[in-house]
Amino acid sequence: MRSVFHLAYNVRDLDDARVFYGDLLGCAVGRSAETWVDFNFFGHQISLHIGEPFATARTGLVGGLKVPMPHLGVVLPLKDWKALAAKLEAARIDFLLSPSVRFEGEPGEQWTMFFHDPSGNPIEVKGFADFDGLFAS
Repeated sequence: MRSVFHLAYNVRDLDDARVFYGDLLGCAVGRSAETWVDFNFFGHQISLHIGEPFATARTGLVGGLKVPMPHLGVVLPLKDWKALAAKLEAARIDFLLSPSVRFEGEPGEQWTMFFHDPSGNPIEVKGFADFDGLFAS
């Protein structure tokens, strides 16, 4: 059985969301109505609804860095992660955590970056050269 997650959360402006998620991140637009829009978020379904985004705080301590909690994230093959990182850097995205590697040389080595969508929702994108390391300990 193949699983796909579904996550619904609020954004302030659907047009801004369409540009950010659709044009910048490359997520295909799915069904929509006046107050919400679905996206194919790297093979998963997110539903963005008009409303006030959830509150976040930098309370997650990972690899010595405080990251925003809660946050949405996705794990990509490293080649795809690098292409997206380059695209976001070219677009001059204001990163919370610039593209970088953590746990280098250790089990679970990963590349990561954090940024906000236009409504302030934090997003983490991880890249793995070897998906067998995803749950390494």
